[in-house]
Amino acid sequence: MLRRRSLSVAVVALVGLAVGAQAAGNPAVAGPPTPAQAGAAASKKLTSAVHVDGVLGHLRQFQRIADANNGTRASGTPGFDKSADYVAGKLKRAGYRVTRQSFEFPFFQELSPSKFSQVSPTATTYVNGTDFATLSFSADGSAQGTVTAVDVNLTPPRASTSGCEAADFASFPKGNVALVQRGTCDFSVKVANAAAAGAVGVIVFNQGNGTEAENPDRYELFEGNLGGPVPIPAISVPYALGAQLAGTSNTVVKIETDTLSETRTTQNVLAETPGGRADNVVMAGAHLDSVPEGPGINDNGTGSAALLEIALKYAPLAKSAKPTNKVRFAWWGAEEGGLLGSEHYVASLTPAQVADIGLYLNFDMIGSPNYVLAVYDGDNSTGTGAPPAGSGALETIFRTYLTSRGQKVIDTEFDGRSDYGPFIAEGIGIPAGGLFTGAEGIKTADEAAAFGGVPDVAYDPCYHQACDGFARTGADAAAYQKIIKAYGKKKIVGNLNVFALDLNTDAIADAVARLSFDTTGISAPGDTAPASASTGGGGQRGPIPTA
Repeated sequence: MLRRRSLSVAVVALVGLAVGAQAAGNPAVAGPPTPAQAGAAASKKLTSAVHVDGVLGHLRQFQRIADANNGTRASGTPGFDKSADYVAGKLKRAGYRVTRQSFEFPFFQELSPSKFSQVSPTATTYVNGTDFATLSFSADGSAQGTVTAVDVNLTPPRASTSGCEAADFASFPKGNVALVQRGTCDFSVKVANAAAAGAVGVIVFNQGNGTEAENPDRYELFEGNLGGPVPIPAISVPYALGAQLAGTSNTVVKIETDTLSETRTTQNVLAETPGGRADNVVMAGAHLDSVPEGPGINDNGTGSAALLEIALKYAPLAKSAKPTNKVRFAWWGAEEGGLLGSEHYVASLTPAQVADIGLYLNFDMIGSPNYVLAVYDGDNSTGTGAPPAGSGALETIFRTYLTSRGQKVIDTEFDGRSDYGPFIAEGIGIPAGGLFTGAEGIKTADEAAAFGGVPDVAYDPCYHQACDGFARTGADAAAYQKIIKAYGKKKIVGNLNVFALDLNTDAIADAVARLSFDTTGISAPGDTAPASASTGGGGQRGPIPTA
């Protein structure tokens, strides 16, 4: 106490001398900039240095890599490995400390389109992608049998535990095809229980809860991820078709799948600055992998390329300006398989290493052709999640920048469908934020009024398809004609909206630069505390849901 008081007296005395000197005519000496001021100055330099042409250059290289490797950059394929080589090589030459973290993961690929038909009582051929979809990690093969509904509930509100317990299959006839309803447990649990009961195939139909107008995602056809190989073919269908099959006796169906499921190795690429506080690390990440079906130029070439260009331009700034905090960039592998790369990374951290990460920023799909400008809802203003403390301040940084550029902004919920999920999970609790421009969801009239574009058309009509590239091979030509007419030819390049990509790249650069100097209200060295967070599905981005 005494020592603190003496220091205060000394400070008062020094202040008095300074005031006296100034009164005598001596000029006042300007103090060093505050962290906020230093961050603002760094933002100005970095946003000026980063150009969308550089981002597009990286994206064209990703396209060339995919073109040379069977049209894909999926984890576990040479296309991903070459993408990782490209990113890591650029970062090493820029002076970063680069780590390539390898891990094994379950790989799945649909080798040719699956088929689904009704054999009797009414011969019907169902349409792939409209009437049914293959669940990821479905077994390869053919399954024909009578449909048997398992503990389904067709009465509103249609709460469902269908197939979640082995007891649901107590009287199931071996050799039949199980019809189960979405809800409560993972798809993998339902399929495993069906296989154990002797089913030759599984149909998972959507739950049908809520109303079709307000909850279309619970009625329409959906994609699903079983998380790993299963022993029998498995598909998903919309609620209406599932209810029809459940209500028709002695229906015989046939499921034919041509799939590959095996264990492969992939990697995360991490790069960090040599300097800066290691106990308050600013992290920014994007998944590098595409789906097996295509090159993934928007999903998620855009996030990866923008982050790479920012990292390259940040390196000389970090050397000269000497930011307060260490910055760590990450390019995740196997996100499309279920956030596997980011989950592996977070699981490998010690509690002390978790505490050293001050915040995490995530960028997944930031150049969708029929875009919206969405910021992760860090302050939970929508009431749909429980992001860790400090996430609201990250949301404010992005909102402030985008509105300063004359743009409108909307919230996107923390629904656990991208690589921020492991960082905000219960027991980890790292503040998170990020940007998103839309995936397979349909643009509303209000969104078209705010952001331009075309209502009643997907934000990205090539989401998870081969046409997610510069050539847009096989794309819905009519949809893109409307989008190009709405935005103009110069803004639409392949499956990208260059205006949105440019704007979001600048917003990321602004956030990284500011946070490298100042994390006030977000984090302090070593202060990360466990916090719960929403990790539920139902959103429209990132990996395929598992339940």
